[in-house]
Amino acid sequence: MAITKLDQMFEVLKSKSKKRLVAAYANDSHTIEAVSEAVDKGIVEGTLVGDKETMLQVCGQLNINPEKFRLVHEPNEGKAAAVAVKLINDGEGELLMKGLVSTDKYMKAILNKENGLMDPGAILSHVTVIENPNYEKLMIVGDVAIIPLPEFKQKVAILNYLVNTAKALGIEKPKVAVISASEQVLPGIPSCAEAALLSKMADRGQISGAYVDGPLALDAAIDKESAQIKKLSGPVAGDADCLLFPNIESGNVFYKANTKLAKAELGAFVAGARVPCVLSSRGDSALTKLYSIALAALIAK
Repeated sequence: MAITKLDQMFEVLKSKSKKRLVAAYANDSHTIEAVSEAVDKGIVEGTLVGDKETMLQVCGQLNINPEKFRLVHEPNEGKAAAVAVKLINDGEGELLMKGLVSTDKYMKAILNKENGLMDPGAILSHVTVIENPNYEKLMIVGDVAIIPLPEFKQKVAILNYLVNTAKALGIEKPKVAVISASEQVLPGIPSCAEAALLSKMADRGQISGAYVDGPLALDAAIDKESAQIKKLSGPVAGDADCLLFPNIESGNVFYKANTKLAKAELGAFVAGARVPCVLSSRGDSALTKLYSIALAALIAK
């Protein structure tokens, strides 16, 4: 059965084995609170890498027993991220989480050619799952944070990450809308032409496991009435599970409009590394980080 609300992930994860999480530079209250709750819910076992004294102080302020975690002392921000990645590579964790470390240092540790988490030819992409109160199910979207202007090969990778995430959420055959400014195939708009190519590749089995339609304007992808007015048929129009955006600007604006104007909640992770990597903002709430942990735990092998 498909998960339609983010909090439903917790119940599904109860029937799965616990995953081991490693948090990089976990010196902040939101990270420790989120990992603590994930541990309490039986989702993960938690390793916190950071300044041990600071982490113990935060645990005390939150009235959290630090003995529920494995604490690894590394007070330097960049080194803490590298230590966290090394623990993953040493087989001591199945998912990575960003704590108070800056995004550039976190990504540097993941992308390190000698000691990082990347296999040759792998493509990193950010996957976001949005729960908007005005949409009847979850929206799985990408890329809103990593790839500025994806090339066609990268779009294929992003599409597959969206589909894999949707399947982890219980959607047997996800409906993917490839977003552009119009549902017409307009050669003068590159995203329209590439959307049509992706759609045809899915029709011919080069992309499998999903319904793919594009180009679709956003209204035609998620609003059934708009799709009917525009005389669009097929399983995706007006009922998309996944939204593939043409560039980071459109994806990021969509993501922030949902969270700030519609008060949507979300979970997010980075796909393409050897393990799912939680990449929430340092300012994200503990709840957002908890949902992101749960999502990564669903994806983790």
